[in-house]
Amino acid sequence: MTSQTVLSLTQQALWITMLVSAPLLVAALVVGLVVAVLQAATQINEMTLSFIPKLVAMFAALVVAGPWMLTTLVEFTQRLFGSIPQVVG
Repeated sequence: MTSQTVLSLTQQALWITMLVSAPLLVAALVVGLVVAVLQAATQINEMTLSFIPKLVAMFAALVVAGPWMLTTLVEFTQRLFGSIPQVVG
């Protein structure tokens, strides 16, 4: 196992991590921004007002993007396990 192989596997793992986490992070970012603008406009500073919509949006994003996220992770894991003979041997 060379250092190039380790770097390649690490790069692939980080890329998959970014891809899988993106839908949830984008949903939380968009909802947080909208709620922050509404709070600034109405001058209502309630913590639960920003937390509950983010939680609902992230749950909805997980329902919508969950199958794709799971498929992506399973495919990466299968490729990783399938490449063990080439990496070790």
